[in-house]
Amino acid sequence: MSVETYGAHESRIYFVAETVYSETPANPAFLGINTEGMEPKVDPGLIKTMGIGSRDLQSLNAGLEKVTLKVPSALSSVSPISFIQHVQTLSSLSVQILYYKGLWSNPSDILSFLLTGCKIDKLSVECHLEDVIKANVELIGRNIGYGTSLITGATYGDFSGAVPFNNSYVQKGVPSGGSGVTLTDVTDWKFDVENNLKPVGVIQSGGTALWLKYLRERNRKLEGELTMEFESNSELVDILNDTEFSLLFGLGSTNTALFKYCKWEDWDLPNKKEDLVSVKAKFVARDLWIS
Repeated sequence: MSVETYGAHESRIYFVAETVYSETPANPAFLGINTEGMEPKVDPGLIKTMGIGSRDLQSLNAGLEKVTLKVPSALSSVSPISFIQHVQTLSSLSVQILYYKGLWSNPSDILSFLLTGCKIDKLSVECHLEDVIKANVELIGRNIGYGTSLITGATYGDFSGAVPFNNSYVQKGVPSGGSGVTLTDVTDWKFDVENNLKPVGVIQSGGTALWLKYLRERNRKLEGELTMEFESNSELVDILNDTEFSLLFGLGSTNTALFKYCKWEDWDLPNKKEDLVSVKAKFVARDLWIS
């Protein structure tokens, strides 16, 4: 008897940091991701060979495998940075995606996809008035395997809850961080981190010939945007004086993201006849610390 189509409520996603690149630890202690969805993707990098004598392809050969994963999520109120901190640590991760029937405490008809050698390439975190803090995470992996059971010896811990907008804040301080003053006019904020990962492959033979050899980080991009009620011209003054500063974003009651040595990149003051005036100010930073 065939299994009915899996629903989103019959899926879960977990991760664990790897000690050895692209190797899932023995008896892994997986942590759950409080996600709204997920999008794993595999590109076998097919090599398509044309030739004379036919209008059709002469051969199709596997190329360098490309494994990617997109995970939109709400930061868990239990541990907001458990997952996103790895955009900073650049730890390699094993990510297991599970589809199952029945109760999670005793699942059946399991389909398991295990992505190994994953690193976070891009992270976007944002907070809006009357909403929870959300993150969009894009990972690049080395390989993907599949199975029909949970991993032997693995434990699976779930993080629930979310961080609402009123459990966040933005502080502006001295360039190196500290002496922060809470901004009381912010209605929306967003920050982006891009590691610019480079998948590196080499010519080799054997079972791993179609996999990446490793993932290397390149120039890092740190930027973001604040939307504020127009109550002062302080951001414009910073631009005109070429002032450097830091921005501290509250990620729940105990965790933060500190962007250091920032400058405003853009100051936009849209004025519409039917609305109050707001400021959109984009910033660029030279350093980041998530803790």
